[in-house]
Amino acid sequence: MRARMSRCEFGGSLGWAQTALDGAGTLRYGGRYSPPGAPVVNFASEAGLAVLVALRYLPADPADALDGFVLGWTDINSTPERISDIDSDDAIRERVTEWIEERRSLLAAVRSRVLPEADVVLMNASHPDAARVPPLVTRPFSFAECLHTPPMLGRYLDERDAPT
Repeated sequence: MRARMSRCEFGGSLGWAQTALDGAGTLRYGGRYSPPGAPVVNFASEAGLAVLVALRYLPADPADALDGFVLGWTDINSTPERISDIDSDDAIRERVTEWIEERRSLLAAVRSRVLPEADVVLMNASHPDAARVPPLVTRPFSFAECLHTPPMLGRYLDERDAPT
């Protein structure tokens, strides 16, 4: 199965972003479902989820977020192994750790707690198939541009406040 995986990353004022698919970030810090010391790349099954997850880490007013984000995606020819999400995050982390250590598959999917209709997809960068994953295709992404006041909001508010 060919699936499109997405990430939304901050590149900072220097214009770089973590587009390498080597798992260096989780190797050092771990992730929500992966332990430190394991090279895992976290993707979202949908671009909207990638943006929503990044949004959770922004300042109080996302319109004030710095420029320098990129939205990236890659197509991976692999079916993710489903990790049960019916237990606590600790139990999920244990299952993911087993998956990483056993290298059972390139990808594993956990239902997103942020948007349950989508998945967090983990890629085991130590899996032999990881070397064949194409690099991310990226484009600039601006929270300020997409979270501005909608042009139609004034019209809707005026209509709502109009006498009937």
